[in-house]
Amino acid sequence: MNYREVSLKKHGEWKGKIETVCRVPVENKEALSLAYTPGVAEPCMAIHDDVEKSFTLTRRWNTVPVITDGTAVLGLGDIGPEAGMPVMEGKCALFKAFGNVDAYPLCIKSKDTEEIIKTVKLLSGSFGGINLEDISAPRCFEIETRLKNELNIPVFHDDQHGTAIVSAAALINALKLAHKKTEEIKLVINGAGAAGIAIARFLLKLGVKNITMCDRKGIVCKGADWLNPVQREIAEVTNLSRASGLLADAMKGADVLIGVSGPNCITEDMVKSMADKSILFTCANPVPEINPELAKKAGAFIVGTGSSEYPNQINNVLVFPGLFRGALDVRATTVNDEMMIAAAHGIACCVGDKELSVNYILPYAYDKNAHKAVAKAVAEAAVKTGVSKLQD
Repeated sequence: MNYREVSLKKHGEWKGKIETVCRVPVENKEALSLAYTPGVAEPCMAIHDDVEKSFTLTRRWNTVPVITDGTAVLGLGDIGPEAGMPVMEGKCALFKAFGNVDAYPLCIKSKDTEEIIKTVKLLSGSFGGINLEDISAPRCFEIETRLKNELNIPVFHDDQHGTAIVSAAALINALKLAHKKTEEIKLVINGAGAAGIAIARFLLKLGVKNITMCDRKGIVCKGADWLNPVQREIAEVTNLSRASGLLADAMKGADVLIGVSGPNCITEDMVKSMADKSILFTCANPVPEINPELAKKAGAFIVGTGSSEYPNQINNVLVFPGLFRGALDVRATTVNDEMMIAAAHGIACCVGDKELSVNYILPYAYDKNAHKAVAKAVAEAAVKTGVSKLQD
């Protein structure tokens, strides 16, 4: 199937992937009087007296916006908020299908960091959580950090943390098969943007000690004059040997390569230079950093990509529906590290030891049991760490 041509045709037929469905009867005077005026005044005043009742008297408890400015849409780049709508609608459909979360696309027509933050804050009273999507680096870091600090509901940038969580889940299971220990591996991340930096930060918390990051200009090293402020920060805790050079230099002797960069930037020789039983997660879309078949031919033990065309799809869809389901269920006030680590282990545990193989290290994106496992793990972690409003 030519997915692009058929998808364009289908979008013309669908005319949108989500819609509003009425949850209450409104077909007679009594029903209207309960759902709307005059009866609706009573819940309005109850919320006026206690704003927390907005979570129990309205759909706020189950509602999340998918917010973008259209500056980093898929592999398409800065195509604008309107052009990003099909992706945001798709994300909303997945929220509903796999997490039963009501999600709505909000595409903001501004690239100004302060305007985006202000807009989200002004709208936040309508939602139980905030999902940020496809906002370019480095602005996405400040937007997420500020919103997390200034709002009392979960804020989650999926391009950063969703990618980090599913990559970590894949790594947990891949290392089992390779018989390697998290704290002993040498790991390289190619791509020092939002996803790459979030993956590095998360894997450090997961116990990986030796991480080297690369960008277009080469190895990210403390003191390099081309680093942006966020890269300078990650350079303090990665590449502790202060190595310099290019991606090919970084990959020599590496156990793991995680690519969140661009197409065809890794050669067979680079793969051959890696350690025995090497693991490659080449997640560039739609074309990976190296064709998986070439990587296997060059000696890679396990290969995962961002594509459903190959085994081991490393897909954020395994993360965000269940993560928000769990967070919303316990009315969490944030998404903390413990909740994200729980999500990674929740995904990894969905592939049993007897099922685990070099071509099956993650559950499939449409596996509803995986989404339920993530939701359960996240909810329990939120309660355990004291960020749930439903502690009792």
